Amino acid sequence: MNCRGVTQLLSESLDRELSLSDRMNLKIHVMMCSGCRNFGRQMKVLRAASGRYADGEVPTQEEQSSTGERNA
Repeated sequence: MNCRGVTQLLSESLDRELSLSDRMNLKIHVMMCSGCRNFGRQMKVLRAASGRYADGEVPTQEEQSSTGERNA
């Protein structure tokens, strides 16, 4: 599995349960690929932060720094 397929599965995994084979392929690739590992972490942080924005909360400093967001 290549990085493009993994990033798509990482995104989909936030919205639906993946098949066993997809989960296994994803886990193996992410263990070996730091770029995809980072992408997966960033997706989780962005999802949590966007939920907080929708609720009127401000993201934490960690969320801001991990997504590259800067204070204006």
